[in-house]
Amino acid sequence: MFGIPRRYSHFVFGVIQSGLTTVVATGIASFPEPSLAQFLTHWMLSWLVAWAAMMPIVLLAAPGIRALTVAITREDAGP
Repeated sequence: MFGIPRRYSHFVFGVIQSGLTTVVATGIASFPEPSLAQFLTHWMLSWLVAWAAMMPIVLLAAPGIRALTVAITREDAGP
């Protein structure tokens, strides 16, 4: 598709995950706006700020979260 080397997949995951999470959260937070135009303006500005803040956090936290999940889970036993 884009040809990004697989070794960068954790960065791609972080960008997509942070974008999706912030688009939903800011949409919910912006919902009380009285008009569609105000909602869209507020949502877009809020999303840009939230994504800029969350993307580096997700990218930095993902390896630690992945290691923690491996530490607290186990492999399924075979049949």
